[in-house]
Amino acid sequence: MKMAPILRAFAAHLPAIPTLLVHTGQHYDRDMNDRLFADLRLPHPDLNLEVGSATHAVQTAEVMRRFEPVLDTHKPSCVLVVGDVNSTLACALVCAKKDVPVVHVEAGLRSYDRAMPEEINRVLTDQIADRLYTTERSAHLNLMREGVAEERVHFVGNVMIDSLLSNREHAHPAAQVLLMAGVAPEVLDEPCGYGVVTLHRPSNVDRLDRLEPLLSVLREVSERIPLVFALHPRTRANIERFALLDLLASDRIVLLPPQGYLEMLGLLTRARLVLSDSGGLQEETTALGVPCLTMRENTERPITVDQGTNTLVGRDPHAIRKGVDEILSGAGKTGRIPEFWDGRAAERIAADLSQWLLARHAQRCQAI
Repeated sequence: MKMAPILRAFAAHLPAIPTLLVHTGQHYDRDMNDRLFADLRLPHPDLNLEVGSATHAVQTAEVMRRFEPVLDTHKPSCVLVVGDVNSTLACALVCAKKDVPVVHVEAGLRSYDRAMPEEINRVLTDQIADRLYTTERSAHLNLMREGVAEERVHFVGNVMIDSLLSNREHAHPAAQVLLMAGVAPEVLDEPCGYGVVTLHRPSNVDRLDRLEPLLSVLREVSERIPLVFALHPRTRANIERFALLDLLASDRIVLLPPQGYLEMLGLLTRARLVLSDSGGLQEETTALGVPCLTMRENTERPITVDQGTNTLVGRDPHAIRKGVDEILSGAGKTGRIPEFWDGRAAERIAADLSQWLLARHAQRCQAI
């Protein structure tokens, strides 16, 4: 979702910025992978490292091992990484060892929760990066506090919203999504609307004492408003392992397999509310004006709370019920669109990066 608009902006820029697209294979489900590339109109990668699943340490190490020869062979002017996944940090570390400039898109976001692996990836990548592009102004303050030089940071906006706005007209209607999953779409006709649910974070789904209360309160919520629950494979496996499937056995809860980007966008667009622990959904619901209750204790995207439609409810059943009550009574957040969430963030990255690379080239020529 982040790379697709960037590649289009690089190709459209004058002069065009040549790219080599490397897919580490960290997200390795072939069907979902192929569908995502097609949905986003993203060209197939020039290289696929096919790393696959493993522990955080093993996966990070394997990305590093397989990415280093790519640098040796292609000798890029810089390497652009996005977000906060293991691949982001792994590739940045290899670049630091090989003296290749690192460009980090979505820099400076902080949850200040070091128990989250993504937080470690974010902090370390930003320390390594030579050029940092931010989605919100609070990210600048985070980076300044961590000693990142101000001249390395540039505020461009949110490329996730570039993808959302460019694909909104291509989104699959919610009724079609349900029909394709073999579910009657009558649930969408409820006068109160419907809610969308996702859960995938290990802190929520890997422990019985945390997953069971969340599913119980979702069952309660479904009595107020029907829920469409797109089940992450990890979540489904744990629901089955803990024998909790009965909690979701209701005609008011529609269980779906993992959804493609256009299917999920169609479900979100018509939703009355969203309950999730996803980082990206906090941003997408803010852009769509859909109230979102985030089942986490913190967020690395505070602008979605301060300006958007997002409310942190954690794992507290009372807070979740209260949030749903407010939304259904019409008192939920309406929010506003944050600065530079306008569909042109990738264009701003292309313009700045082109100038930055040309300036670096000129400096090197002078040194010679």
